[in-house]
Amino acid sequence: MIDIEKYRNSESEKARIADLFRIMPRGRASILEIGARDGYLSRPLAEHFQEVTALDLEKPTFEFPRITTVAGDATNLQFPDESFDCVLCAEVLEHIPALQQACRELSRVVRHELIVGVPYRQDIRSDRTTCRNCGRTNPPWGHVNAFDEQRLAELFPGLAIKTKSFVGSTREGTNAVSAMLMELAGNPWGTYVQDEPCIFCGAVLVAPEQRSLLSKVYSGIAVRLDRLRMSFVAPHANWIHIVFSKDGS
Repeated sequence: MIDIEKYRNSESEKARIADLFRIMPRGRASILEIGARDGYLSRPLAEHFQEVTALDLEKPTFEFPRITTVAGDATNLQFPDESFDCVLCAEVLEHIPALQQACRELSRVVRHELIVGVPYRQDIRSDRTTCRNCGRTNPPWGHVNAFDEQRLAELFPGLAIKTKSFVGSTREGTNAVSAMLMELAGNPWGTYVQDEPCIFCGAVLVAPEQRSLLSKVYSGIAVRLDRLRMSFVAPHANWIHIVFSKDGS
């Protein structure tokens, strides 16, 4: 499993969080946080908002002043229309298969601003894993969706883009040939440290303990092709953050 403290202390993650709070709307009273987990963002949100509602699939177990924890599903939010001044949904939409339904729900419950943060132009063919239980291929980190500015705008047609920012820089990606070769190799170097289980059968994802000669050959060629590709592509941001406005304010 990933070392969450080490990850949160990395410069890239610090930059991502700092940018989210830089663009956070001011002067609003309430916010709904989607995907609160252990409250890592909920606590600083309580310094900016009078009321914070921290939602996850299972009710978060932390307790902090001015923070209400609830269990819920982003595709079926149990709140009336325009219940919250703001909604924050960062590092969540890439995990949701029923993406359009989730986006409709976020748009429905927000009164003023919706803050969205997602990986930018992520190539989800890279770093894939193979489930040792069902044999199926999983995207890295359980990311079933990829985004750019156009797709995000299309997902929230009733909202206007108020602020847009980009964080980080990467050349990571792959191509069809490398992805096929890595698949044939059993995806030995995928994101097996992730907490997310197999999206098909729910089993824990485990890296192969032994590899055949053919697997080593296929994966070796794939890695070299990807390195060659990186020398010819321009870098792009790791993340995109957008503040959408519902009422034009």
